[in-house]
Amino acid sequence: MKLGSENHKELFCRSFIDSHLKFEPAELPWPTLDDVGLERLRGIPFWREALRTERIAGAMVNTFAQTIDDPLLQEAIALQGMEETRHGRLIEFLIHHYGIQIDPIPEPVLPKSLKTAFLDFGFGECLDSFLAFGIFKIARQASYFPEPLFNIFDHVLDEEARHIMFFINWVTYEQIHQEHKGNWLRGANALWHYGRAFQDKIKAFTGSVEDEQEGFTATGASNFMDDLTPELFLSTCLEENVRRMSAFDQQLLQPQLIPRLATIALRFFKLTSRRQSSPTTQFSKP
Repeated sequence: MKLGSENHKELFCRSFIDSHLKFEPAELPWPTLDDVGLERLRGIPFWREALRTERIAGAMVNTFAQTIDDPLLQEAIALQGMEETRHGRLIEFLIHHYGIQIDPIPEPVLPKSLKTAFLDFGFGECLDSFLAFGIFKIARQASYFPEPLFNIFDHVLDEEARHIMFFINWVTYEQIHQEHKGNWLRGANALWHYGRAFQDKIKAFTGSVEDEQEGFTATGASNFMDDLTPELFLSTCLEENVRRMSAFDQQLLQPQLIPRLATIALRFFKLTSRRQSSPTTQFSKP
């Protein structure tokens, strides 16, 4: 299959549309949590930021979909907008259902350039999903919450995997079909948007004096395991990324940059760990 072809577009759009699941957050089997579970859930500091992000994403993607002329692409992007909006409703329901206290969230403000915002958001989702796959697996193995709660968010992560699969194929199709960019220029363009995504995540999750909230880094995956190492975290992210992305047609593109960077980092950590654990040879004069 040739990337940028009509067959390519048909495959990544239909794969996305046909795998959509219908559900409403309020109708899901939310479990009753004991005091420990409630304390753990309420102690996670990123619920407000997660809700704010999903609300903005839903409004932005829905509006961007209205600017697309191609009927099939428009249908697929509108479906993603609906799913992003539903993610916001799911988080909002969770917050109210379990009595999580957050500050009020302002109404979403749409960006001036919807396409740039969609690109930034898509590359940001590639980063977020890769990390979330690993954190989710670690928390699940530690039985940090009851299994029914993990089952609910398992569907959410499957949707995130669908989103990044669709996005990577859409952005490649757009660049080939409309902008005629070469491979090196497409790679440079992706790096630029990944850089913007990294900056956005740092601003969103490191906290600030103005909002006086803990950042995402305060919760990290280490909350779910006492002996978590960088090697274990990265290897779990990589394994889960392979598992979730293997559900899609192998003719389709998958996000590659973040897994490659994680593989390089994992090799570095393993090499450093081996060097630190190697005994130092003592030499003495004869």
